[in-house]
Amino acid sequence: MVEFVKDGATGMEKVLLREPGGATAQIHLYGGHVTSWRNERGEELLFLSSKAIFKPPKAIRGGIPVCFPQFGGFGALEQHGFARNRMWAVDINPPPPPPFAGTGPNKPYIDLVLKPSDDELKIWPHNFELYQRVMIGFNGELTSIIRVRNTDTKPFTFTFALHTYLSVSDISEVRIEGLETLDFLDNLQEKERFTEQGDAITFDSEVDRIYLGTPTKIAIIDHDKKRTFVLKKEGLPDAVVWNPWEKKAKAMADFGDDEYKHMLCVEAAAVEKAITLKPGEEWKARQEISAVPSSYFSGQLDPCKVLNG
Repeated sequence: MVEFVKDGATGMEKVLLREPGGATAQIHLYGGHVTSWRNERGEELLFLSSKAIFKPPKAIRGGIPVCFPQFGGFGALEQHGFARNRMWAVDINPPPPPPFAGTGPNKPYIDLVLKPSDDELKIWPHNFELYQRVMIGFNGELTSIIRVRNTDTKPFTFTFALHTYLSVSDISEVRIEGLETLDFLDNLQEKERFTEQGDAITFDSEVDRIYLGTPTKIAIIDHDKKRTFVLKKEGLPDAVVWNPWEKKAKAMADFGDDEYKHMLCVEAAAVEKAITLKPGEEWKARQEISAVPSSYFSGQLDPCKVLNG
């Protein structure tokens, strides 16, 4: 089921996707922004700050912001680019979806598109079309399919990320598997390059890293909830891991002082190697997130059920 509604609190237009089993997703047209993803029991799986501001030009703190045409401070534009704080449109005549796995028919979905206005062309002088299909699967998995098309007469270059905020029970009880032994850029140390030494990533202080050349599947294990998020991605070689911890959380006006304990960003991204499109060319990417029960043996996630498929 696909339903178009207005947010009662903000008056903003949003779309509700509901699959027959009861899982739902909510997408605001402002930012093309997924702001809610619930499983069949109604449990919220994405983090959204209690202080999130749903008002232009502020980006919404939480959910899945779309970072385009710039991730973070990797360029001269505003932090994370402008796509996340612009009004998108419903695409009534979308191009055929790319042949990614899991894009079968009859799943509830919505197609959105962002094209530049004169305001965007003043700060980033390139004509483009940014498409996003958001889809919820029969097992409650949440999929975002992205495509960027160069409709200009000259090439342009961009970076990109889906800035996914996951809801977790207690950040100190969370671990990430699948990024061990990889190189990363540490944003807390002027993007210096390091190699991950641990057998998993755990959290006891602020973390802001860009892992490079990451696998297509990453597991985020929430021990308290005995739940694992499985993030699958195509076309997005990097993965950003971020938690602001206490000091930075208190410095953000749109973020609760203690909310860092209950969120973790794991972001499928293309950052280290920027993407260049010639006129008429198109770039495609896909992210799928599912939430599955964790299986344990000696405190470890059963790799056969998650990392190895």
